[in-house]
Amino acid sequence: MSCKRALPTLALALCALWMPGAHAADLVVSAASSLTNAFKDVAQAYEKEHPDTKVVLNFGASDVLLQQILKGAPADVYASADQKAMDKAVAEQAVKRASRVDFAANQVVLIVPADSQANITSLKDLTRDDIKRVAYGNPASVPVGRYTQGALEAAGLWNAVQAKGVLAQNVRQSLAYVSRGEVDAGFVFATDAAIMPDKVKVAVRVPSQTPVTYPIAVTARQAAAAEAERFVAYVLSPAGQTILARYGFQQP
Repeated sequence: MSCKRALPTLALALCALWMPGAHAADLVVSAASSLTNAFKDVAQAYEKEHPDTKVVLNFGASDVLLQQILKGAPADVYASADQKAMDKAVAEQAVKRASRVDFAANQVVLIVPADSQANITSLKDLTRDDIKRVAYGNPASVPVGRYTQGALEAAGLWNAVQAKGVLAQNVRQSLAYVSRGEVDAGFVFATDAAIMPDKVKVAVRVPSQTPVTYPIAVTARQAAAAEAERFVAYVLSPAGQTILARYGFQQP
């Protein structure tokens, strides 16, 4: 049976993790979409220090990644973009509680296309009649969406903005909608906005009701538990933190 037919509910890219060719030293890291660029560099640096280990990266919305793990997808390390997703992972015993640690911090920002003439300078501007479409992560499964909803609710603007909402399945999809001019504005993390300075610009730095912190943990899978602990330690090390800082992540 083909991988596509056997696992119709999972992303096809994830199929590669089950297919022959992966050797015992592979370390599978499932990480939030906003970590994509930074963790690619972290993985490359880690492999240089541990040449016998190949780091396999799987990126997506934090809640979606957790559901993949719970359904049997191989993962040795899980890094989420908010505490709620990791709380679920602990409750479901998908990760080792004692290994959980915060490793980075971020900020939610409202971005607009680089050539936008909308002159959005506050969250309240999103309620104007000329602002038709606003992208944000689905609060049910995407951490940036939960942060966004909290901030808008605190400002008394959630219902008005939700009526214009274009739901994104992860933070990078929200970034893509704005960069292509398909929406008037969108909510992403500051680190996401920073990777497309020629296509998007920050209009508002959004005050968060809860700190935007990223936890990481070793999963319950035993196949590469020791290697997973070493990878987490590397993320927390000065070398790992320097890479994260290069992409705009702050200390937790």
